[in-house]
Amino acid sequence: MKRSRLVFVLAAIAAVGLAISIWWVFVRTPMEKSLFFSQKIFYYHVPNAFLLFALVFVCGAASIGVLKRRDPRWDDMALASAELASLAGLIVLTTGSIWGRAAWGHWWIWEPRLVTSLVLWLIMVGYVLLRRFAGPGSERLAAGLAVFGMVDVPLIYFGVKQGDAHPQANVVQQLDASMRLTFWGSVLTFFVLYLAFLLYRMESAKAERELRELRERALDAGLFA
Repeated sequence: MKRSRLVFVLAAIAAVGLAISIWWVFVRTPMEKSLFFSQKIFYYHVPNAFLLFALVFVCGAASIGVLKRRDPRWDDMALASAELASLAGLIVLTTGSIWGRAAWGHWWIWEPRLVTSLVLWLIMVGYVLLRRFAGPGSERLAAGLAVFGMVDVPLIYFGVKQGDAHPQANVVQQLDASMRLTFWGSVLTFFVLYLAFLLYRMESAKAERELRELRERALDAGLFA
């Protein structure tokens, strides 16, 4: 199956999944006893956090490929992953703040998990800005930044476990059985959606790279003044 066709299929599956997810989250799944309706944002906040971590790892692993082999295909994957990680991180921080305000009366708490999550998002945004504005040679500098971001992921997940003051800690493990199907269905839906975005962005990054290379060859050949 060609990549463009696969992207279309994945996007269609994700669209159906999102429609089903909205029905299950807001109509079928019962409200949590202590947080009531505000807990519904959990089904979108946590899946995006999972995907943020996964995309950072993909970006970091692809960046290692860039540093070792200088293969442009690895660079396409790293760039696409970083852009999507920036989007996922923004969703995580925004939905987390809304949920925290509704449930606990705080938009933000300066505790380890939130601070390291903010740092991770800023690293990914920094990667994207480097690639956008730093010019030729920014690939290797951005790759080093992505590897640093990958190291931050286990720090967020494991390094702050002890004494974690984050009010949403361990909420997945405490889910009622009636909520688990909705939650994991939402995780799967967002995974398919982000996979479609990733493949599409990799294809467009490849086209952009080939266009730049064609322009450079044309300049070298003196076709443009």
